[in-house]
Amino acid sequence: MNTQERPGAADEGREEQEGPRPLWVEEPAVRWRLPDPVRTSAVRAVIIVALTLTQAMVAFLSTLAGSWLAFPMVLSTVASTVAATWGVLDVWITRQVWNQRMGVVSVPSSTARQLRRERRDARRAARKDERIRSRGPRGHRGSGRLSEA
Repeated sequence: MNTQERPGAADEGREEQEGPRPLWVEEPAVRWRLPDPVRTSAVRAVIIVALTLTQAMVAFLSTLAGSWLAFPMVLSTVASTVAATWGVLDVWITRQVWNQRMGVVSVPSSTARQLRRERRDARRAARKDERIRSRGPRGHRGSGRLSEA
């Protein structure tokens, strides 16, 4: 029987030639990795929030069950909610501080770029005029002799 007659026969031959297919194919990351301090605070915030949610669930279930543990759990859940809020704000603040200190590249607007270009050109023209004026009437510095000695 010819390989052309069997369905999928061409695919079998190709698989045998290429070898086994990998389980996954690595793709390049779409976003940059977070800086270390930001990632550390984000991990800390996720852990605090996860513990707070677990604690809130235990407090809720113990309240439904009428357990003596309900009241202390509710109080500690309120305190943990404050801590979780602090953790999330810590991620945001750490990210802002990192961006400010480590110089995130920002593209200036075309207006700012144009103003900088105009100021730079004006400074260059002023320096050129100053050089021309300091050379004297003939455009030479000094007395025109090669040596002053």
